[in-house]
Amino acid sequence: MTPPPGPHVLLAPDKFKGTLTAAEVAAALSRGIAATAPAAVLTACPIADGGEGTVDAALAAGGTPRSTGITGPTEEARTAHWALGEDGTAVLELAQAVGLQALPRNELAPWTAGTRGLGELIAAAVPAGARTVVVGLGGSASTDAGAGLLQGLGAHLRDAEGAEIGPGPAGLAALAAADLSPARAALDGVTLICASDVTSPLLGPEGATAVFGPQKGLADAELPEVEAVLARAAAILDPGSHHAETPGAGAAGGTGFALMLLGAEAASGADVVLDLAGFDTRLAAADVVITGEGKLDRQTLQGKGPAEVARRAVAAGLPVIAVAGTNQLDDAALAGAGITAAHELLAVAADLEDALARPAELLEGIGREIGRSLPTAGDAAPAEPAPLP
Repeated sequence: MTPPPGPHVLLAPDKFKGTLTAAEVAAALSRGIAATAPAAVLTACPIADGGEGTVDAALAAGGTPRSTGITGPTEEARTAHWALGEDGTAVLELAQAVGLQALPRNELAPWTAGTRGLGELIAAAVPAGARTVVVGLGGSASTDAGAGLLQGLGAHLRDAEGAEIGPGPAGLAALAAADLSPARAALDGVTLICASDVTSPLLGPEGATAVFGPQKGLADAELPEVEAVLARAAAILDPGSHHAETPGAGAAGGTGFALMLLGAEAASGADVVLDLAGFDTRLAAADVVITGEGKLDRQTLQGKGPAEVARRAVAAGLPVIAVAGTNQLDDAALAGAGITAAHELLAVAADLEDALARPAELLEGIGREIGRSLPTAGDAAPAEPAPLP
């Protein structure tokens, strides 16, 4: 007689930044669980929240891999990878096109880094058959209000002499006139979605420059100057002030603002990726859900991928197990997020260096521990903690 299958485990982790991709995290945990719960049915659903790993998540969901030569953040040639679904949905990632990870030699260039390559990538997706273009906005290297993106799509941004402006806030400072009609024409009939977990406006104390400028390499003394550059540019690009104050306009150094000028819809990066991955369909067959990321902290609870996974799982009455490199949330915060158990690499590693050196091995060990504690299929108790608001 064939033994009945064990519990159905849905593995939906985000990446462990700097060490493992989301798919690698899921694979390591799966190996461990399979060793101690061989009857368990394991389904991997790697996730992301609009930053690094967004394209990988789309590919894992069945998208076709594509590659396009573009202009990198500091004007060097590079190749960006993206995904195209059978339904005509293209998934692009700012991070690998013109983000921090794309900077040559990892050298920050806060005044000259731009977003032209992302515009070129969008322009290439449309003739390839994309009718919906999803742009993940995490990991930006620039603070150019998306000016480069607009130019990459054919818009004319000119200085007082009629010449096209250069990249980054240094080039944007010379902006005197703009014609966005070629960029809008290039996207005629295309639905544009900017996926991000950032709700900052373009300007102000919570805006692109004040909050994220230091991450791009801007010194504190330089922030007011760049803020003034963005404010002047916004007055030219958006004279009716329709978008500068919109939540999400400040995402990726103001790239959200530029996309909104082209008619883009703003959406939660986590929601977009989970929907692309068919998460809810997979959730319906699950008994237990495992999620996580490199660091569980208060930012996790602000709509990031693992928090959205937990919210949906709790709504379905399922227990949620979280795995992280390090966990900075107390029991009350975890319970409030719907997480019933949490494991961290630092608790089983010798020290931080050890955790960074062999994360897959440590995750496999955690997977074995999880496997020993799995409920019998169909016997998973509903999670009691309330979902995130």
